[in-house]
Amino acid sequence: MLVKFETKAYATITMFGDVAVALIKLMGHSGAVPGALLAEDVPAALEHLKTAVAEHPEAALDPAEPTPSKNEETQHVSLAHRALPLIELLTAAAAQGENVMWDH
Repeated sequence: MLVKFETKAYATITMFGDVAVALIKLMGHSGAVPGALLAEDVPAALEHLKTAVAEHPEAALDPAEPTPSKNEETQHVSLAHRALPLIELLTAAAAQGENVMWDH
């Protein structure tokens, strides 16, 4: 599943579903898809997400994948890198007073 985040203030962002749900939860929401933030709720969600990233920036946030074999190397994408596009979207939405929506 892919999740698209949309606002009039920024380009649409598409993420893997499990990564998107984890980030939505870090914003202080249930993780339900579809969902939305009213413009007045965007700054609080942005602060929740920024705080979570600041606390654990190097934490791995990878899409669910089969367990690699013991000879296979794994590379992880950090929470800070996964969250950056969403933080930029929320920052733009907050600056322009726009709603944010996400859906499949």
